[in-house]
Amino acid sequence: MSESRTPAPSGNGTARQTVTISFAGFNRAWAAWIGDRLERRGLRVVYLRWDAPPDQPLTGLLRDLTLAEGRTLIVVSEWYFQLGPRTHDEWNAALREVVGADPGRFAAVSVTNAPLPSAVAALAPVDLTNMGADEAERRLMDRLDLPHDTRHGDDPGRPAPRFPAAMPDVWGGVPRRNTRFTGREPLLNDAYHLLQGSDPGAGVLTLHGMSGVGKTQLAAEYVYRFGSEYDVVWWVNAEKRVSYRRLLAELAPKLGLSTGAEYGERLRAVRDALRRGTPYSRWLLVLDGADEPDQIWDLVPTGPGHVLITSRNPEWSEHNSKLLEVPVYGRDESVAFIRRRAPRLTEPDADQLAQALEDLPLLLDQTAGWLNDSDLSVEEYIALLDGGIDQDVVKVSADFPLAFQTAWSILLNKLRETVPESVDLLRLCTFFAPGFIPVRLLKEMNHDDLPEQLAGLLDDPLLWNRAVNQLRQYSVVRLESHEATLDEAVASGESVYLHRMVHQIVHKDMPEADRKEFIEVVRRALAEADPGRPTDTRNWDAYAEIVPHLKYADVLRSKDRRVQGLVLNCLRYMLFAGEYTAGVNLGGRALATWRELLGESHPRVWEVTYHYANLLRSAGRFQETEAIDRAAREQLRAERGEHDLDHLRMAGGLAADLRELGQYDAALELDQWLYPTYRELFGEHDSRTLNAQNNLGFTLRLLGRYEQARGFDTRTLEARRQLLKGRHPWTLFSEVSYAVDLRLLGRYAEAESIQAKNVREYRIVMGPDNQNTLRAEHNLALCRLRGGDRAGAGELLTRVLEGLERKLGDSHTHTLAAAVSQSCFAREHGDIDQAREASESVLARYELLLPEGHPFIIGARANHALVLRSVGERDHAHVLIEQSLADMSAALGETHPYALGCAVNAAALRNLVGDTEAAADLSQITILRATDTLGRTHPLTLTARVAYAADLRALRDRQQAEKVEQEALADLAATLGPQHVHTISARSRNRPYWDFEPQAS
Repeated sequence: MSESRTPAPSGNGTARQTVTISFAGFNRAWAAWIGDRLERRGLRVVYLRWDAPPDQPLTGLLRDLTLAEGRTLIVVSEWYFQLGPRTHDEWNAALREVVGADPGRFAAVSVTNAPLPSAVAALAPVDLTNMGADEAERRLMDRLDLPHDTRHGDDPGRPAPRFPAAMPDVWGGVPRRNTRFTGREPLLNDAYHLLQGSDPGAGVLTLHGMSGVGKTQLAAEYVYRFGSEYDVVWWVNAEKRVSYRRLLAELAPKLGLSTGAEYGERLRAVRDALRRGTPYSRWLLVLDGADEPDQIWDLVPTGPGHVLITSRNPEWSEHNSKLLEVPVYGRDESVAFIRRRAPRLTEPDADQLAQALEDLPLLLDQTAGWLNDSDLSVEEYIALLDGGIDQDVVKVSADFPLAFQTAWSILLNKLRETVPESVDLLRLCTFFAPGFIPVRLLKEMNHDDLPEQLAGLLDDPLLWNRAVNQLRQYSVVRLESHEATLDEAVASGESVYLHRMVHQIVHKDMPEADRKEFIEVVRRALAEADPGRPTDTRNWDAYAEIVPHLKYADVLRSKDRRVQGLVLNCLRYMLFAGEYTAGVNLGGRALATWRELLGESHPRVWEVTYHYANLLRSAGRFQETEAIDRAAREQLRAERGEHDLDHLRMAGGLAADLRELGQYDAALELDQWLYPTYRELFGEHDSRTLNAQNNLGFTLRLLGRYEQARGFDTRTLEARRQLLKGRHPWTLFSEVSYAVDLRLLGRYAEAESIQAKNVREYRIVMGPDNQNTLRAEHNLALCRLRGGDRAGAGELLTRVLEGLERKLGDSHTHTLAAAVSQSCFAREHGDIDQAREASESVLARYELLLPEGHPFIIGARANHALVLRSVGERDHAHVLIEQSLADMSAALGETHPYALGCAVNAAALRNLVGDTEAAADLSQITILRATDTLGRTHPLTLTARVAYAADLRALRDRQQAEKVEQEALADLAATLGPQHVHTISARSRNRPYWDFEPQAS
């Protein structure tokens, strides 16, 4: 609440014309009474509800109060200091610093007897508890140095809020105040303004929401917070018409009405008195648990007062009531509530529990209460809850007296009695995942051969609408329909939201016969929703919707071929969409279950083995995948022969594993057999042949045979463009491969042109966060860097690395490749300390992921040697690069581009440590090897030639150095252009270095 009111000018000469009242929402009634007392004396009052977000410094928040005009009056209570929450030590430090520096700006009143931070003494609060209104007013005026003239307080034409310690004239049935009540400030304010702003006779508001969401608690807090503005507060249980009539009629004698003993007569008298506003016009009637508006709407009083209703049923809107939905807690509210209920829990513990219980207040209260008395960790307790909520693992409190499971069992019985089909629909929902449930899939499926119990529900739109409406009216589910009106939402039943604990209780409460029938219906619905073609990105939204429900429908136990086909398609979707972890989990379970269900050598078992291995490999678990693929290949070759399709697929998978493990020659041997075999069996343009051709090109690139790789990648790209759409994912993938080849061959401008277009297409087709889009952007960044656009390259490298870390984690090969590039860029164009930290981190992650001796580990060490050189650790850098050169030569051969690059850097370090002859010898032989492998004008060869000129100058062979340098400069200008950054750098005699770049598949 933040508001100000300016009264008419006062002639009493009051020095301070403005007072800002800072108060906790819990103490709103005190703030309203104090403000009224001050305004009647001509002061301007500003109300500031105190909020203390835990992420903001307490000192700064308190200092903000000094910005208010005039004096700040703090309403001191334990609630003021619990908001946050913060320790008393934190409060003491902040109060001493802010209030102690300027005590005259602050005043305080105390409305509590609870222990408070000791530094509250700086506020010199005056105690207003345990006394009458007159004495409290006198103390307030004395604290503010104002005259205590009671004449100013008398204004019969202006209604005054009641003194908070005084009860309304009529008070009945109100539950005790919940001293652990947390948050809900916006809801309370909305409720207050909706009622206060209503026209006479229309002050009816319904707080609606699911069972356990805290509607009754919110209504009770409303009564205590705003009750001082009413003369009558009457609370009735409105679950049944008969009890409602009796409880409302009992108000008659409290109002002093002369009636007989008959309830009907008393009820009429009460309604008439409330309507006329006599003897009281400021009345508040709370109807708690009014879930059946049709039963009691005609008995809801009208008049100048207000009616506050709590209900699971939003149908009250049809009976002239405003609606205010009570959602579950916000996460910050949940955490604060749990920590009050269970002080032993830390903030992360509370957050974890709140997430598991989806922030439902009743569950938070009862589980946190139990957990506070237990030695279990939150993780252990959540695992216990997953087995089902029962009385043994919750603690019922006075504030939430009905156990969650009991409350829902009562509700389910009520649903069975009214619209039994609604319970059938609810049970069907429990074979989907909790949360958002696409029940439209049930309506869209083929309804032939449905169980008789469900045929009527799914075939009859009217019965369906009744069932959905019944669940909605009791707030069992929440309707979710995009851009639809309420009626349309009911009719379409697009999706509903079901809380996970309700889901659990309903699922547990189901007869076994229903369980067997209902699960098959949901399995069929999911299978019929399979759009097919998981490689088509237009179908990914559909698969993303289906995947979460596979576990709950236990699809892996189904022998239906359509359901099994759905599982396989979902695995392929997960592979292409980059959902590797979830895919590995599903694939592993599917493989184990189908081996048991179908037999070890069933065709579906081999198919799921292939998809599972692909996902494992994509997740970086290369050694596991290699063992699976090798065993499967050997078994299939022995049983079916080399040309069996399953054997060929597993052989292709094994080749991919060998590539990832750095065994490039062994992978090439397999790829050179697979490609012609596929071509002979299926033809040049079959997708399987093209995949094998693509893989062969990639292996050749890893072996440093860039021109050969470009030839295969060119043919693959042209065939895919011809056979598939230009924006097909495989076509786009081939474009990246071709652009990488061009860049590695030194054709930077051509590579960047192709890659920029490809990135635009990827963003359209796959989205900006897909791992393949990020892979394409990584190559574009490197093209820009090689082309001299350092700023554009640096910005894109940062975005790519952040995107891959979010999507794949920080230890995936794609992420590590981007981290290598970022580290090299930071070394040359950024923060060397950041570069060193990144380089060490990359190296450590590679060493955990890959076997020792892998080219990527060696290359990362070679890069790290350059970082050490840049920070002045020359000897360490020299030892490391010499070891990297030896290891890379042993792993891939002396003429591989990786070994040649290590040699370029080793020569530079030899020169730097003074071994100039050895440096020149290494540079000279590197030029010969690079020329033979890559050509005279390849960028790596040119790098070696420029470096050799520097070595010759160090040997004082200036004539030969000049000759080598000029020839290199001429070739650089002819190849890259006279103004290219590499040409300009060489012309300035900056010694070039080589950056290792891992090629991630």
